[in-house]
Amino acid sequence: MTPETPLPPKAIRAALRPIPMLIFGSRWLQLPLYIGLIVAQCVYVVLFMKELWHLFQHSFDFTEQQIMLAVLGLIDVVMISNLLVMVIVGGYETFVSRLNLQGHPDEPEWLSHVNASVLKIKLAMAIIGISSIHLLRTFIEAGALGSDKSNYTETGVMWQTIIHTIFILSAVGIAWVDRLSNLATEEAKKAVSH
Repeated sequence: MTPETPLPPKAIRAALRPIPMLIFGSRWLQLPLYIGLIVAQCVYVVLFMKELWHLFQHSFDFTEQQIMLAVLGLIDVVMISNLLVMVIVGGYETFVSRLNLQGHPDEPEWLSHVNASVLKIKLAMAIIGISSIHLLRTFIEAGALGSDKSNYTETGVMWQTIIHTIFILSAVGIAWVDRLSNLATEEAKKAVSH
């Protein structure tokens, strides 16, 4: 993995004045935040195991729809956990310090070209996936319980659908702006080379 901007020679880095050194060093204040997200990841592992055990215990008592809802709950936990991994690994690599995983057999493929822009798009896609699972669960629960017993109103389902659509439009907008930015950068490089 090569850095986008090479680090200056060690002599120049050592010569940083106190204020720039303090500002640059302040990125390490994010470390406790990433450690906190790792703790949250552990909580999600416990939640997943609890939900899996619940599904296993009641697998013969549940209807097909109840099993489907339980499995969607497990998928939801996994997708949120994946989102946490992207934020922890990608955020640390982008904003705090390099992980130096070159050549490691478990290095995530996406980490080799991670930057703030790529991370935003990946996070937007993960949020859309999580929102899709929640919306699907709502549709199944609303349909399974019948309109008179459902905890969901038509207005509530409509708002969930609208919010999900806004997530999709936001992700498309982020990707479009990123593409325009990349095209402008490529055009500027071509202009300089000619």
